[in-house]
Amino acid sequence: MATRIVLLRAVNVGPAQLPMADLRAIAADLGATDVRTYIASGNLVADVPGDPATFDRALEQAVEQRFGFFRDVISRTPDQVRSALHAHPFEVVEPKYSYVTFLAAEPTADALEKARSFETHDDRWEVVGTEMHVRYADGAGRPQMKADAIGRALGVAGTARNLNTVRKLVDLAG
Repeated sequence: MATRIVLLRAVNVGPAQLPMADLRAIAADLGATDVRTYIASGNLVADVPGDPATFDRALEQAVEQRFGFFRDVISRTPDQVRSALHAHPFEVVEPKYSYVTFLAAEPTADALEKARSFETHDDRWEVVGTEMHVRYADGAGRPQMKADAIGRALGVAGTARNLNTVRKLVDLAG
C-alpha cells in the first residue's frame, strides 16, 4: 500500500454530483485504506493497493458505473504534490489565485507551442513536468486568459487545485 493524493476532475460541478461519503466508500471497496476526503470537490487521500494507475482507472470506472458520468482520476504521491507546490514558478500574492493543474501526462512540445499562442494578459501559466502552474491576476472567477482553451491545446487531461487546497492535501497525507 502506498499513500496517494487522488484527484477527480470536475466533481460536484453542474449535474455531476458525487457525495464525498460515496467516494470514500467506493475507494474502500476498491481496497484503499485510511481513506479521507477534503472539501466536496473530488480530493481523496488514501493508502491504495497495488499499482496506483490501476487503482485510478478502477476508480474512474466505479464512479461511472455508480453515478453515470465519467471523471478523470489523477493521483500523485505526497512527495510529488509537495514538489509541485514548491515548484510553483510565480509570486503568490493570493494563494486562492494560484493553482496547480495536475496533468495525466507531460504535454508534447507541439502542444506547448500551440497553448502558448493564446493571449493571457496579466494571467500567467507554465508547465513544469506533469503540472501546469497558473496565477490569475484577478482570481479564477475573473480570468483574463482562456484557461480551458489552453488546457485543450495541451492535449492531456488535468485537474486544478488552488494552492490552499494543495497545501491542505499535503498536510492530510502526512
